[in-house]
Amino acid sequence: MDVLLGLLQVVLREGFIYGIMAMGVYITYKVLNFADLSVDGSFPLGCCMAAALITLGVNPWVACLVCFVGGCLAGMVTGLLHVKLKISDLMSGILVQTALYSVNMVVTSKKAVLSIFNMPTIFSSGIGGKLYNSALDQWAWVIMAFVIMLIVKIILDLYLKTRSGLLLRAVGSNERFVVSQGKNPGNMKIIGLMIGNGLVALSGCVLAQQKESADASSGTGMVVMALAAVIIGEAVFGKSKFMKGTTMAVFGMIIYRICLTAAMQLGLDTIYLKALMSALFIIALVSSRLKDERSAKSVIRAAISK
Repeated sequence: MDVLLGLLQVVLREGFIYGIMAMGVYITYKVLNFADLSVDGSFPLGCCMAAALITLGVNPWVACLVCFVGGCLAGMVTGLLHVKLKISDLMSGILVQTALYSVNMVVTSKKAVLSIFNMPTIFSSGIGGKLYNSALDQWAWVIMAFVIMLIVKIILDLYLKTRSGLLLRAVGSNERFVVSQGKNPGNMKIIGLMIGNGLVALSGCVLAQQKESADASSGTGMVVMALAAVIIGEAVFGKSKFMKGTTMAVFGMIIYRICLTAAMQLGLDTIYLKALMSALFIIALVSSRLKDERSAKSVIRAAISK
Protein backbone atom coordinates (compact mmCIF):
# COMPACT_ATOMS: atom_id res chain seq x y z
CA MET A 1 0.00 0.00 0.00
CA ASP A 2 2.82 2.37 0.88
CA VAL A 3 4.46 1.62 -2.47
CA LEU A 4 1.26 2.43 -4.38
CA LEU A 5 0.81 5.61 -2.37
CA GLY A 6 4.37 6.63 -3.16
CA LEU A 7 3.85 5.97 -6.87
CA LEU A 8 0.62 8.00 -6.82
CA GLN A 9 2.45 10.92 -5.26
CA VAL A 10 5.16 10.77 -7.91
CA VAL A 11 2.65 10.54 -10.78
CA LEU A 12 0.57 13.46 -9.52
CA ARG A 13 3.56 15.62 -8.68
CA GLU A 14 5.21 15.12 -12.05
CA GLY A 15 1.86 15.23 -13.83
CA PHE A 16 1.09 18.67 -12.39
CA ILE A 17 4.59 20.03 -13.05
CA TYR A 18 4.77 18.72 -16.61
CA GLY A 19 1.12 19.75 -16.98
CA ILE A 20 2.29 23.37 -17.03
CA MET A 21 4.43 22.47 -20.04
CA ALA A 22 1.47 20.69 -21.65
CA MET A 23 -0.61 23.85 -21.33
CA GLY A 24 2.16 25.78 -23.07
CA VAL A 25 2.26 23.29 -25.93
CA TYR A 26 -1.54 23.37 -26.07
CA ILE A 27 -1.24 27.07 -26.93
CA THR A 28 1.25 26.53 -29.75
CA TYR A 29 -0.06 23.23 -31.13
CA LYS A 30 -3.84 23.41 -30.72
CA VAL A 31 -4.50 27.14 -30.59
CA LEU A 32 -1.90 28.43 -33.06
CA ASN A 33 -1.60 25.21 -35.11
CA PHE A 34 2.17 25.71 -34.91
CA ALA A 35 4.59 22.76 -34.64
CA ASP A 36 7.01 24.33 -32.17
CA LEU A 37 10.12 22.20 -31.61
CA SER A 38 11.86 24.89 -29.57
CA VAL A 39 10.14 23.32 -26.54
CA ASP A 40 13.08 20.92 -26.24
CA GLY A 41 15.30 23.94 -25.67
CA SER A 42 13.06 26.22 -23.62
CA PHE A 43 12.32 23.52 -21.03
CA PRO A 44 15.97 23.06 -19.96
CA LEU A 45 16.35 26.84 -20.25
CA GLY A 46 13.89 27.14 -17.37
CA CYS A 47 15.75 24.45 -15.44
CA CYS A 48 19.16 26.05 -15.90
CA MET A 49 18.00 29.59 -15.23
CA ALA A 50 16.27 28.51 -12.02
CA ALA A 51 19.36 26.71 -10.72
CA ALA A 52 21.68 29.58 -11.68
CA LEU A 53 19.44 32.23 -10.09
CA ILE A 54 18.94 30.29 -6.86
CA THR A 55 22.71 29.72 -6.67
CA LEU A 56 23.12 33.50 -6.82
CA GLY A 57 20.69 33.90 -3.92
CA VAL A 58 17.63 35.04 -5.88
CA ASN A 59 14.25 34.36 -4.26
CA PRO A 60 12.89 31.09 -5.77
CA TRP A 61 9.52 32.69 -6.59
CA VAL A 62 11.27 35.56 -8.36
CA ALA A 63 13.29 32.90 -10.20
CA CYS A 64 10.02 31.43 -11.49
CA LEU A 65 8.99 34.79 -12.93
CA VAL A 66 12.41 35.35 -14.51
CA CYS A 67 12.36 31.87 -16.05
CA PHE A 68 8.93 32.55 -17.53
CA VAL A 69 10.27 35.75 -19.10
CA GLY A 70 13.31 33.84 -20.39
CA GLY A 71 11.02 31.30 -22.05
CA CYS A 72 8.98 34.14 -23.55
CA LEU A 73 12.13 35.56 -25.13
CA ALA A 74 12.96 32.16 -26.61
CA GLY A 75 9.44 31.95 -28.03
CA MET A 76 9.77 35.47 -29.40
CA VAL A 77 12.90 34.49 -31.32
CA THR A 78 11.08 31.47 -32.78
CA GLY A 79 8.20 33.73 -33.77
CA LEU A 80 10.45 36.36 -35.35
CA LEU A 81 12.28 33.73 -37.39
CA HIS A 82 8.96 32.38 -38.68
CA VAL A 83 6.99 35.60 -39.14
CA LYS A 84 9.61 38.15 -40.11
CA LEU A 85 12.22 35.97 -41.86
CA LYS A 86 9.64 33.57 -43.38
CA ILE A 87 11.38 30.45 -42.05
CA SER A 88 9.07 27.42 -41.66
CA ASP A 89 7.66 26.62 -38.23
CA LEU A 90 9.64 23.38 -37.97
CA MET A 91 12.95 24.97 -38.95
CA SER A 92 12.38 27.96 -36.68
CA GLY A 93 11.87 25.66 -33.72
CA ILE A 94 14.88 23.50 -34.58
CA LEU A 95 17.15 26.54 -34.94
CA VAL A 96 16.09 28.01 -31.60
CA GLN A 97 16.25 24.62 -29.88
CA THR A 98 19.82 24.11 -31.12
CA ALA A 99 20.93 27.60 -30.11
CA LEU A 100 19.39 27.27 -26.67
CA TYR A 101 21.67 24.37 -25.79
CA SER A 102 24.63 26.73 -25.95
CA VAL A 103 22.67 29.34 -24.00
CA ASN A 104 21.87 26.80 -21.31
CA MET A 105 25.52 25.82 -20.98
CA VAL A 106 26.47 29.47 -20.59
CA VAL A 107 23.78 29.96 -17.93
CA THR A 108 25.13 27.01 -15.93
CA SER A 109 28.76 28.18 -16.36
CA LYS A 110 29.49 25.30 -18.77
CA LYS A 111 28.27 22.67 -16.31
CA ALA A 112 26.09 19.91 -17.75
CA VAL A 113 24.41 19.50 -14.36
CA LEU A 114 24.05 22.28 -11.79
CA SER A 115 23.06 21.24 -8.28
CA ILE A 116 21.10 23.38 -5.80
CA PHE A 117 20.95 20.91 -2.90
CA ASN A 118 20.19 22.47 0.48
CA MET A 119 19.34 25.81 -1.13
CA PRO A 120 15.94 27.50 -0.70
CA THR A 121 13.34 26.52 -3.28
CA ILE A 122 9.59 26.98 -3.57
CA PHE A 123 9.26 23.48 -2.11
CA SER A 124 11.59 23.91 0.87
CA SER A 125 11.01 27.53 1.93
CA GLY A 126 8.01 29.77 2.60
CA ILE A 127 4.64 28.09 2.14
CA GLY A 128 6.30 24.96 0.74
CA GLY A 129 8.51 24.64 3.80
CA LYS A 130 5.54 25.05 6.14
CA LEU A 131 3.62 22.32 4.32
CA TYR A 132 6.64 20.02 4.44
CA ASN A 133 6.91 20.49 8.19
CA SER A 134 3.19 19.94 8.80
CA ALA A 135 0.97 16.87 9.01
CA LEU A 136 0.76 16.97 5.20
CA ASP A 137 4.52 16.47 4.79
CA GLN A 138 4.13 13.41 2.53
CA TRP A 139 1.85 15.33 0.17
CA ALA A 140 3.61 18.71 0.45
CA TRP A 141 5.30 18.56 -2.95
CA VAL A 142 2.12 17.30 -4.65
CA ILE A 143 0.08 20.12 -3.10
CA MET A 144 2.64 22.75 -4.12
CA ALA A 145 2.81 21.42 -7.69
CA PHE A 146 -1.00 21.37 -7.89
CA VAL A 147 -1.36 24.93 -6.56
CA ILE A 148 1.22 26.30 -9.01
CA MET A 149 -0.38 24.43 -11.93
CA LEU A 150 -3.85 25.64 -10.89
CA ILE A 151 -2.75 29.28 -10.67
CA VAL A 152 -1.15 29.06 -14.12
CA LYS A 153 -4.26 27.39 -15.56
CA ILE A 154 -6.65 29.98 -14.11
CA ILE A 155 -4.55 32.89 -15.41
CA LEU A 156 -4.23 31.27 -18.85
CA ASP A 157 -7.98 30.55 -19.07
CA LEU A 158 -8.79 34.12 -18.07
CA TYR A 159 -6.41 35.44 -20.72
CA LEU A 160 -7.97 33.28 -23.45
CA LYS A 161 -11.32 34.93 -22.64
CA THR A 162 -9.96 38.43 -23.27
CA ARG A 163 -10.05 40.12 -26.68
CA SER A 164 -6.37 39.38 -27.17
CA GLY A 165 -6.98 35.74 -26.23
CA LEU A 166 -9.86 35.44 -28.67
CA LEU A 167 -7.71 36.87 -31.46
CA LEU A 168 -4.97 34.44 -30.50
CA ARG A 169 -7.38 31.52 -30.86
CA ALA A 170 -8.54 32.88 -34.20
CA VAL A 171 -5.01 32.95 -35.66
CA GLY A 172 -4.81 29.17 -35.88
CA SER A 173 -8.15 28.75 -37.67
CA ASN A 174 -9.15 32.04 -39.30
CA GLU A 175 -6.45 34.63 -39.92
CA ARG A 176 -8.84 36.78 -41.97
CA PHE A 177 -10.89 37.43 -38.83
CA VAL A 178 -7.76 38.73 -37.09
CA VAL A 179 -7.03 41.02 -40.02
CA SER A 180 -10.63 42.28 -39.99
CA GLN A 181 -10.11 43.30 -36.37
CA GLY A 182 -7.17 45.47 -37.36
CA LYS A 183 -4.54 43.14 -35.91
CA ASN A 184 -1.50 41.53 -37.50
CA PRO A 185 -1.78 37.70 -37.44
CA GLY A 186 2.01 37.43 -37.40
CA ASN A 187 2.27 39.50 -34.24
CA MET A 188 -0.41 37.37 -32.59
CA LYS A 189 1.59 34.24 -33.48
CA ILE A 190 4.64 35.74 -31.82
CA ILE A 191 2.60 36.49 -28.68
CA GLY A 192 1.26 32.93 -28.63
CA LEU A 193 4.73 31.44 -29.02
CA MET A 194 5.99 33.68 -26.22
CA ILE A 195 3.24 32.50 -23.88
CA GLY A 196 3.70 28.85 -24.83
CA ASN A 197 7.46 28.82 -24.38
CA GLY A 198 7.17 30.91 -21.24
CA LEU A 199 4.99 28.22 -19.67
CA VAL A 200 7.36 25.49 -20.84
CA ALA A 201 10.31 27.29 -19.22
CA LEU A 202 8.26 27.79 -16.05
CA SER A 203 7.59 24.05 -15.95
CA GLY A 204 11.32 23.42 -16.22
CA CYS A 205 11.96 25.93 -13.44
CA VAL A 206 9.52 24.21 -11.07
CA LEU A 207 10.94 20.76 -11.89
CA ALA A 208 14.51 21.91 -11.26
CA GLN A 209 13.50 23.27 -7.85
CA GLN A 210 11.71 20.05 -6.99
CA LYS A 211 14.66 17.87 -8.04
CA GLU A 212 17.18 20.41 -6.67
CA SER A 213 19.29 20.17 -9.82
CA ALA A 214 19.26 21.25 -13.44
CA ASP A 215 20.42 19.26 -16.45
CA ALA A 216 21.24 21.20 -19.62
CA SER A 217 20.20 18.21 -21.76
CA SER A 218 16.94 17.48 -19.93
CA GLY A 219 14.82 18.83 -22.79
CA THR A 220 15.25 15.79 -25.04
CA GLY A 221 11.83 14.36 -25.81
CA MET A 222 9.86 17.06 -23.98
CA VAL A 223 7.98 18.14 -27.09
CA VAL A 224 6.94 14.52 -27.73
CA MET A 225 5.74 14.16 -24.15
CA ALA A 226 3.78 17.41 -24.22
CA LEU A 227 2.19 16.76 -27.61
CA ALA A 228 1.19 13.26 -26.52
CA ALA A 229 -0.39 14.69 -23.37
CA VAL A 230 -2.39 17.24 -25.35
CA ILE A 231 -3.61 14.63 -27.84
CA ILE A 232 -4.40 12.03 -25.15
CA GLY A 233 -6.31 14.62 -23.13
CA GLU A 234 -8.39 15.62 -26.14
CA ALA A 235 -8.99 12.00 -27.17
CA VAL A 236 -10.18 10.94 -23.70
CA PHE A 237 -12.06 14.06 -22.62
CA GLY A 238 -12.84 15.69 -25.96
CA LYS A 239 -16.56 14.96 -25.71
CA SER A 240 -16.87 16.79 -22.41
CA LYS A 241 -18.59 20.15 -22.88
CA PHE A 242 -17.48 21.45 -19.50
CA MET A 243 -13.74 20.70 -19.65
CA LYS A 244 -11.42 23.33 -21.07
CA GLY A 245 -8.52 22.50 -23.35
CA THR A 246 -6.00 23.44 -20.67
CA THR A 247 -7.63 20.99 -18.25
CA MET A 248 -7.56 18.24 -20.88
CA ALA A 249 -3.85 18.88 -21.40
CA VAL A 250 -3.11 18.48 -17.68
CA PHE A 251 -5.18 15.31 -17.35
CA GLY A 252 -3.58 13.98 -20.52
CA MET A 253 -0.16 14.51 -18.95
CA ILE A 254 -1.22 12.65 -15.80
CA ILE A 255 -2.45 9.71 -17.91
CA TYR A 256 0.81 9.80 -19.84
CA ARG A 257 2.86 9.73 -16.64
CA ILE A 258 0.76 6.84 -15.34
CA CYS A 259 1.62 4.84 -18.47
CA LEU A 260 5.34 5.53 -18.11
CA THR A 261 5.33 4.75 -14.39
CA ALA A 262 3.42 1.50 -14.92
CA ALA A 263 5.90 0.41 -17.59
CA MET A 264 8.83 1.16 -15.28
CA GLN A 265 7.22 -0.80 -12.45
CA LEU A 266 6.75 -3.77 -14.79
CA GLY A 267 10.51 -3.89 -15.26
CA LEU A 268 11.09 -1.83 -18.41
CA ASP A 269 14.75 -0.85 -18.71
CA THR A 270 15.29 2.92 -18.61
CA ILE A 271 17.14 2.81 -21.93
CA TYR A 272 13.80 2.04 -23.60
CA LEU A 273 11.99 4.95 -21.95
CA LYS A 274 12.32 7.31 -24.93
CA ALA A 275 11.10 4.56 -27.26
CA LEU A 276 8.06 4.08 -25.04
CA MET A 277 7.42 7.82 -25.12
CA SER A 278 7.43 7.73 -28.92
CA ALA A 279 5.18 4.67 -28.95
CA LEU A 280 2.64 6.38 -26.70
CA PHE A 281 2.75 9.43 -28.96
CA ILE A 282 2.10 7.28 -32.05
CA ILE A 283 -0.85 5.57 -30.32
CA ALA A 284 -2.27 8.94 -29.32
CA LEU A 285 -1.92 10.30 -32.88
CA VAL A 286 -3.55 7.26 -34.48
CA SER A 287 -6.37 7.23 -31.92
CA SER A 288 -7.01 10.93 -32.52
CA ARG A 289 -7.10 10.41 -36.29
CA LEU A 290 -9.51 7.47 -36.02
CA LYS A 291 -11.72 9.50 -33.70
CA ASP A 292 -11.81 12.39 -36.19
CA GLU A 293 -12.66 10.01 -39.03
CA ARG A 294 -15.53 8.48 -37.05
CA SER A 295 -16.85 11.94 -36.21
CA ALA A 296 -16.69 12.97 -39.88
CA LYS A 297 -18.56 9.82 -40.95
CA SER A 298 -21.22 10.46 -38.32
CA VAL A 299 -21.76 13.99 -39.65
CA ILE A 300 -22.04 12.70 -43.21
CA ARG A 301 -24.55 10.02 -42.20
CA ALA A 302 -26.62 12.58 -40.32
CA ALA A 303 -26.60 14.92 -43.34
CA ILE A 304 -27.63 12.09 -45.71
CA SER A 305 -30.46 10.95 -43.44
CA LYS A 306 -31.95 14.44 -43.49
